[in-house]
Amino acid sequence: MENLVQVLKSLLCDTYAFYYRAHQAHWNVVGRDFSQYHDLFGAIYDDAYGSIDRLAENLRKLDAFAPVSLREVVDGCGLAQGPVAFDPDSLARDLLASNDALIAKLRVAFIAADSANEQGIANFIAEREDAHKKWRWQLKASSSATIDPAQLAELD
Repeated sequence: MENLVQVLKSLLCDTYAFYYRAHQAHWNVVGRDFSQYHDLFGAIYDDAYGSIDRLAENLRKLDAFAPVSLREVVDGCGLAQGPVAFDPDSLARDLLASNDALIAKLRVAFIAADSANEQGIANFIAEREDAHKKWRWQLKASSSATIDPAQLAELD
């Protein structure tokens, strides 16, 4: 059970950092297609924020405490800090990389919950993985860095 607690604490810290990264992208995006990216980043941060309380509650169900300070959240975060740029494409690529790292952590958390026979927690984590896969699709489709020129040629 201790492994699951540690995995959930790490996931909570990373989710909080991801939420903040999406929120700052929402605030700071500039340039062409501002409105569409502003809305996309807003939807992402709303979804991530909505999962933070449920993550903390799952820790409490295991008689563990959630992080109690921002320092603890920052220290527990494993997401790499990307370069700060405010154009939509750079923000989308940065958020995509963070989202991919979070998907990998969710997979580890699912395995830990399943191994501990905590099916309710495993179900919650599976739902979160599915949500982040949706954001992966949307961020990848929005980022020019992930567009294969050969695929574009086929569309002509």
